[in-house]
Amino acid sequence: MLELGPVVIQEIIMSQPAGKAIETSKLIEHIPCELDDGFAARAAIGLIVLATDYTIEREWSQAFGAVDGVALYQTRIHNEDRITPESLRAMAPRIADSTRLITPDTPLDVVAYGCTSASMAIGEDGVFDAIHEVRPGVACTTPITAAFAAFGAFGARRIGVLTPYPADVNRIVGDYITARGFDVPVFGSFNLERDTLVARITPASVAGAVRELLRHADVDAVFVSCTSVRLLAHCAELERELGIPLTSSNHAMAWHALRLAGIEDDLGRFGSLFSKSLPAT
Repeated sequence: MLELGPVVIQEIIMSQPAGKAIETSKLIEHIPCELDDGFAARAAIGLIVLATDYTIEREWSQAFGAVDGVALYQTRIHNEDRITPESLRAMAPRIADSTRLITPDTPLDVVAYGCTSASMAIGEDGVFDAIHEVRPGVACTTPITAAFAAFGAFGARRIGVLTPYPADVNRIVGDYITARGFDVPVFGSFNLERDTLVARITPASVAGAVRELLRHADVDAVFVSCTSVRLLAHCAELERELGIPLTSSNHAMAWHALRLAGIEDDLGRFGSLFSKSLPAT
């Protein structure tokens, strides 16, 4: 119970339309109320969304809507629709300001930066440093950070990678993943240059592309890169069909953010990853 002071009851005169008789009203102030922890009874997670992203908020709402007591607070960051190494790196100085807009007076358990290719073009440490300028000590994740954690949870070393990016961005992605010690025996791409087009790739096209990758190499898991790609709702069904672990940028980062916040709920209906804990470090 929050006691703001003794209840005060006053007789006041409200504004009256012309020609209407004056009447008094009762004004009751300082009514006691109870406060709880709101939507963030268990955890509060902040998400930085690209200005051109039409997908991540919808997919994360599906996952987070299945978890009681976890609040998701979102903000946007300016980016160019055309996906180039230069446009990705240009976001680096904007990350801190976007972080600053996320419920500035409320503690957060995790801050997630929602761009896979920029996380590699800038570097994860660069992203984390920018977030920590505003939120010192908060747990951070990016889609590629989450993907690496997912590979560990799967026990996967040979990764099939599917992206929507043009060739110069694909080189950044492939080099970044292999530099972390993973093998990429097959890499596929839709080779689109605009983020707003990526959001319109049908889930059936994504599934077909994953099947195509698996026809060309044996892998331990498949990673579908880019937060604009739609996969989360179809991941479990596609895993059952293919008999192989599967994750995407939004899928992996939602799981990783929950686990970093200490939320261990089994949400296996979204895919095998959501039944796993973080791998030991």
